[in-house]
Amino acid sequence: MNTADLGLPVDVPSTALFTDQYELTMLRAALKAGTAGRRSVFEVFTRRLPDGRRYGVVAGTGRVLDAVENFRFDADVLRFLREKDIVDEQTLDWLAQYRFSGDIWGYPEGEVYFPGSPIMRVEGTFGECVLLETVILSILNHDSAIAAAASRMSSAAGDRPLIEMGARRTHELAAVAAARSAYVGGFATTSDLAAGFRYNIPTVGTSAHAFTLLHDNERDAFRAQVDALGRDTTLLVDTYDVAEAVRTAVEVAGPELGAVRIDSGDLLLVAHRVRQQLDELGATRTKIVVTSDLDEYAIASLAAAPVDAYGVGTQLVTGSGHPTASMVYKLVARESGDGAPLVPVAKKSSGGKTSIGGRKWAARRLDADGHAEAEVIGTGPVPADLADRQLLVELVKGGEVVAREPLDAARDRHAAARAGLPLSATQLSRGEPVIPTEYAHEGSGN
Repeated sequence: MNTADLGLPVDVPSTALFTDQYELTMLRAALKAGTAGRRSVFEVFTRRLPDGRRYGVVAGTGRVLDAVENFRFDADVLRFLREKDIVDEQTLDWLAQYRFSGDIWGYPEGEVYFPGSPIMRVEGTFGECVLLETVILSILNHDSAIAAAASRMSSAAGDRPLIEMGARRTHELAAVAAARSAYVGGFATTSDLAAGFRYNIPTVGTSAHAFTLLHDNERDAFRAQVDALGRDTTLLVDTYDVAEAVRTAVEVAGPELGAVRIDSGDLLLVAHRVRQQLDELGATRTKIVVTSDLDEYAIASLAAAPVDAYGVGTQLVTGSGHPTASMVYKLVARESGDGAPLVPVAKKSSGGKTSIGGRKWAARRLDADGHAEAEVIGTGPVPADLADRQLLVELVKGGEVVAREPLDAARDRHAAARAGLPLSATQLSRGEPVIPTEYAHEGSGN
């Protein structure tokens, strides 16, 4: 389903202006030169992973497909471009008819990637492909950064569920995308209702400290919450004195109390004390949820604590220190004239910003135990031994989306992809990518 069809308040009329001006000025110049219609291939990739990270996570693919479908220059947009003298009338006429009619291939959402991986390949005329650069990078860079952080956190959490609760720490629309990416990366629920409404992610939430402070005492606050939400609710117990709050919570809700939440203090120490107290009070099945500026390192440090779930906000929606995946969108092949074969093209420069020309395929070679041992990237024919290990799938064919899928499919795919990496992939210590990237050039035979 195209979520743009839902008409949600978080939608915009068009994604056409989610772009940089130079995309349109390049189009204008190419139209004048007669080169805008040249068949071209653009690829999305990153030259390196964020410092210390061992793998990346592809996220946002479904949102890219929606954005491409909704990339339309309506009358208001065209009027803006005309009034600001950004493009000429020839270009405005071309834009008025714009519909992406090319093909898009990419790593399926939830898959892992490495430096050089051709995460997405966009093919069509130069004009129609170049316009999509900014919006594609905007989505993939943000969503993949959040998903990578979420993956590290979910790996650290093990079987304990994670709650995404970062909406108040980022832009209101970014919060919805972040919740979606966190779900792909392994989070179980979100507190953001817009994300639940838009993407059918399970939502959770009970009360904040303000609710306790509203009442004359903690007992009254707990009673009001239990009366409204039932004994299975989660009571926040660190507004005043934790031990007293836990005692009151069990007295009010009984041993059937669903959970208590701890949002401050030495979480390791407090969790142990609360667990002991709950057990002594007979609430042996009451769970403990911890929040308070958690990241993957804090979650890992609580592995031995009697914690049942984690709530994560700021560090998640900011990529846990790496808010972008540093992906780029580069022209790698084009035709030299009408109907001529594609020729590889690539930027040559110093400073680590070089790229490799040619329309690429990617495959993941496995070792004898079935674990990934290399990301193999090449041009030309795919070696027979890698034919069934190719990573790119067709997403758009002739301008039509052909690979839309439920979000749970991406979430399950990521769990499987991460499990297929060497065990060291889940280490939180700083390190290099967990598998190397190898290049198999056309005709090399390897």
